[in-house]
This record gives sequence, structure tokens and C-alpha cells, in this order.
Amino acid sequence: MVNHQDETRTAYDGVVELYASLFANRLETQPFSRAMIGTFAELVRATGNPRAADVGCGPGHLTAMLHELGLDAFGLDLAPGMVDHARQAHPALRFQEARMESLPIEDAALGGVLAHYSMIHTPPGELPELLTEQVRVLAPDGLLLVSFFGTDGQEPVRFDHKVAPAYSWPVDLLAELLGDAGLNPFARLLHDPASDRGFLDAHLLARRS
Repeated sequence: MVNHQDETRTAYDGVVELYASLFANRLETQPFSRAMIGTFAELVRATGNPRAADVGCGPGHLTAMLHELGLDAFGLDLAPGMVDHARQAHPALRFQEARMESLPIEDAALGGVLAHYSMIHTPPGELPELLTEQVRVLAPDGLLLVSFFGTDGQEPVRFDHKVAPAYSWPVDLLAELLGDAGLNPFARLLHDPASDRGFLDAHLLARRS
């Protein structure tokens, strides 16, 4: 049986060049997202452990941004086509194919994990396990920045994302899941609807307990 990871990987492998052309410079017009990533990088540097994973890195543009912000950043992605593109676009950086629920990283090794709209395709019932894996690789006081589509409802909402099925989340509910996984959510940013569906752009910044 084909699972959602296989479907997502196949879908993203089919749009590598288009996706890269659309998103490689997108943060130039998204000051709030850019500010949150900058804050994340500053706080990771302050831990004394600059090693950071861009989990679900896609074409690698945010991995490069984290590197420019002073982190020892590397990228991981489910789709081999995205990894190949990232390696060609950013040959000085490290990229590897990997699943978010089974990261090729030792325990407590990282100062930070960036998950920029990369958890949105995970069915709600599987998200706690995925978050536990992100916590596993974070050192004490390490930081996780999760960006996602936010909704005003009480439950996650499945919708037809342009690449693969995805979910928007009530911000309080996702913050609760972060807490259950062993993280302390301490900052959040919500801003204008990200699409004509009316979802918010949402960012949660959390620290490993």
C-alpha cells in the first residue's frame, strides 16, 4: 500500500524545478517569516551549539539562509529530486535524503531544527511521533521553529495543497502537541492569510526542556 510519505515524495519529485523557481526567493517578500528565521538563528547561536537541521529543506534555499546567519546548517528532505537540486544549487552545503520520523542524526546533537512548512503533509495522528523525533535530536535548550498553515477552528483541517494533501492546524493545539513532546513553546507569530483559503501563516518557536 502506498503511504502518504511515498505520495508526497513522488509529488515533490515531479515539481522540483517549478517549486524551486517559485520559492527560492520567496522570503524576500515575507518579512515576518524572515524575521522568525532570523530570531531562530540568533537564539540557536546563543546556545553555543550552532549545528542545525533544515528538515524538509526542499531546494535548500533556507539551509543556505541559516548558513549565512552563522549556523552550521545542513538540509534533509524526503524527495531525492529536491536533494539533488539543493546539492547543485548550494554545493558547499550538506544535503541528504531522509524521513522526518527517522532522522539520520545522533541523540541530542543539534542546537536547532527548522521545519518550515514541512510538517504540513503529516496526518494529525502521526504528528506526535514526528515531533518526538525532532526532540530526540535536539540538545537540551535546543530550539525548534515550526512554520505551518494556521486555522481558527478546533481541529486540523485537511485541504488540497497544490503539491500533496496537507493540513492546517489550530495554533493552540499544535503548541499543546509541542509541549507533550517535551518542548516549551515560548513565541508565536500569526499573520495575514497565506492563501485564498483564508489560512494564517503561523510560526511557533519552542525550546527543548
